Formats: sequence, C-alpha cells, structure tokens
Amino acid sequence: MFHIRSLLLGVASAALIAGSALAKDDITVAMQLEPPHLDPTSAAAGAIDSVLYSNVFEGLTRFMGDGSIVPGLAESWEISDDGLTYTFKLHDGVTFHDGTTMDAEDVKFSLDRARAEDSVNAQKALYTGIADVEVIDPLTVKLTLSEPNGSLLFNLAWGDAVIVAPESIENIKQTPIGTGAFKFVNWVQGDKIELERNDAYWGDAPALAKATFKFISDPTAAFAAVMAEDVDAFAGFPAPENLPQFEADPRFQVLIGSTEGETILSTNNALPPFDNVKVREAIAHAIDRQAIIDGAMFGYGTPIGTFFAPHNPAYVDLTGLSEYDPEKSRALLAEAGFADGFETTLHLPPPSYARRGGEIVAAQLAEVGIKAEIINVEWAQWLETVFKGKNFGLTIISHTEPMDIGIYANPDYYFQYNNPDFQALMTKLNGTTDPDMRTQMLGDAQRMISEDYVNGYLFQLAMLSVAKAGLQGLWTNAPTQATDLTGVSWAD
Repeated sequence: MFHIRSLLLGVASAALIAGSALAKDDITVAMQLEPPHLDPTSAAAGAIDSVLYSNVFEGLTRFMGDGSIVPGLAESWEISDDGLTYTFKLHDGVTFHDGTTMDAEDVKFSLDRARAEDSVNAQKALYTGIADVEVIDPLTVKLTLSEPNGSLLFNLAWGDAVIVAPESIENIKQTPIGTGAFKFVNWVQGDKIELERNDAYWGDAPALAKATFKFISDPTAAFAAVMAEDVDAFAGFPAPENLPQFEADPRFQVLIGSTEGETILSTNNALPPFDNVKVREAIAHAIDRQAIIDGAMFGYGTPIGTFFAPHNPAYVDLTGLSEYDPEKSRALLAEAGFADGFETTLHLPPPSYARRGGEIVAAQLAEVGIKAEIINVEWAQWLETVFKGKNFGLTIISHTEPMDIGIYANPDYYFQYNNPDFQALMTKLNGTTDPDMRTQMLGDAQRMISEDYVNGYLFQLAMLSVAKAGLQGLWTNAPTQATDLTGVSWAD
C-alpha cells in the first residue's frame, strides 16, 4: 500500500496507486472449523494444519498438492544400506520468524519432543521408532532407527513433525513461530487468523503479502459470504448443494478433488454393547452409505468398506462385507441379545458431513431398533469429550491424516480397538521396505479391521472448494489437511 505524503505528487502518484490496486496481493480464505490452538505438534485437530501447514511451519520433508513427498527444510538425505540411519543435510540460512537461526539442534529438539515418553503429539507412534537423533554439525542431523521404516520420509512430512524452536514452545499455542513463507500476525478467536509474508524466507518468496483465514461454520452463512465475494476462497465448502450455482457463475471456479479423509461412524469399542462384534456388524449392515452420500453430500463422496483411501494403489474394496441389509442387522442384534435394540449417543461435531450425515444415520439405526440420541457438539467439545475423554457411544468424523490406518494399532486411541494381531501386523509393516510386501500387508490390515467391524465405514470425503475466478495455485486435492498458500497468486 502506498502512503501519499503530498498532494503535489499529482497525476503520476494517482496512476501508481491505481496500478497497485490492480496488483492484488492479499487473500481471505474461509474455513468451516477454527483451530482449538496453534500448535500442530500437540493436537489431533486437522484445522491447525489447515491454517499453518507449509505456511507458517515446515518439516524436514513436505507434501505437495499431488501427494508426493519432497524436500522441505532438509536439502537432501542419505539412507544407510541397512535402512537404519537417515542423514539429513539442512538448508543453510534458514531462520525462524523471530530472527533466530534454525539448525540441527532445533531438529533434534523437535523430534526428541515428538517421541518423548511424556509427548502429547497426536502421532507420537509414528516417531517412537526413532532410537536416536544426533547433531553432526549445525547443518547435518542423523536419525538412527530401532528397525527399518519404509514410511519415515512420509511420516516426517506430517504437520506433527514440523520443526520448532525450544525458545518458542511456551507460547506456541497462541503465538506460533515457524520457518515458513508466512508469519503469524493475529488471532481473533471466533473470527479470523491473520498472516503476513515472511520477507526473510529462505525459499522462494510467495506472491501473497497477506492472508486472512476466516472461520464460518454455518453452511448458509458460507454460501452468503462467497456469493457476496466477502471471501476469496472457501476451502472445504460445507454446502455441496450450492456448487452447481457457483459453477454457472463466471465470477467463481469450483475445485472438486479428493482427500485423505475416511469418514466413519466411529464406535467406542470398549463400551458395551459395542464390545460385541455382532453388534458392530449389525450397525454396519444398518447403514445405507449411498443414502448418506446423496443426502448429506449431494452425491460427492466415494463409498468405503474399510479405513483406507480408494485412490491409494493398495486399496481393497471391502464394501461388500458391510452392505446395507436391515434384516441381517436385526438378526445380528437378536443373536447378540438385543432383539429389542438399545439406546446410545451419537456425538456430532460441526462439519456438514457429520451434522447432516448424522441425522440420516440416526434414522437408519432407528429402523433396526437402535435409538441414537444426537448430541451436537462444537469442535473443542468433541476433542475434549470424545477424542480425549472417550465419553461417547457413536460419533461421525472424517480422519484427514494421510495413510493413517496405523491408528488402529493403538488401543488407547479414542475408539479403543485392541487387537494384538493387528498391532503385530503394523509393527511388521513398519519394518518392511519392499513395495509388494507392503501392499500385501496393507491389504491384510484393511481386511482385518473390516471383518472386525471396528467402525462403520461410510465414505471418502471429497475436497470441495470454491474460489474467485482469478485465483490460481490452490490445491484441488488434499493429500494432507492443509491450505498451502505458498504457490497461490492472482492472475494478471
């Protein structure tokens, strides 16, 4: 923005100002969910990564929009022949937003913190196989693994593995300080988060000078905000029924892609009667997936029969194991001792897929005698009550983390599935690097949880976004939950 110091600048100055107005370099992006705090290394809330991943925080590796893994803060790496050591060479000249240098000591601190015994990292299990992190010199760090892990570079690209400085940890939840192309400026809770370009960024400078993330949870308000052009883009647009209207309007572009989001009717496996596999199977056969996709998502979504993304080459179509069959569902309930059904709770967080889908699911369950009391909760409540407190019967949630079938190996995870055979399979998978063997094991893992009916597998969440026509560089797909603005710009 130009500051006019004198009217004597006249016509030339006016022309300059007019030109600058045309060169738009700011953006307002709307999202449905607001982060509970701003530390991606100590929470499971994907909304944190939606704002901060790649923009404010960076890891040794990172996801690109096509799902590929590329170097991040690590310029390059070498892997030992036995697969037990990874030596990373860091980019030189990288600084945190407070001006301090990012070096190998910060990498060691971040990874040690993620894998520590008292770690609150939501994906701690991904990093506990790191036996040692050694600083070789300021720009070189060596990771020693307890056993080979073919997924290490993938795991290091997660938002849970971003590099942070020990000096900024105390206030990281309110004032995030990273190494990314954008710096945190302000958070007006309940409204917006503001970022600005990091002029000292070590990589390619972003085209945008400022970015505002606006939080709009209500689908009707979301439609109104986009139509009025109050926002430049809405990532994960919550009202799919409005997309044809935007597609017909030349002011807008509609981006339809895929996500890593397995949307499930999550079940508390440790809570009776859900500790009975016949009850869980009965629930699975009571659900008409396509009715949920059509009714809640207006046809956007791919049916799934297990916890795995259909676009992954290792995906196995197991929808036939839990096909819609209310009569079979009632018979299974009778076998389990619940011929008259039972009552439970259905906690629904704010996203439209949950609130709208939950109404449909509750009606379908009622048809077989299961009365599910709908309890609408805000995102922070869901995290506290369901995810942390495990105080629920059923809930609907989309798990947007990439390739995260390994959560079923953690009996303390919120749906409390405890299967030693599955845990052993995941341990074996983590130590396997051969692609064909990994594909076979992933197929076995999918079958195991599908045949155990751990959760009701509904659909793979579509990535539906609406943006102004002149905006370019937004991700169409979501290989991880992120709104990466580093390559976004306005067309000339």
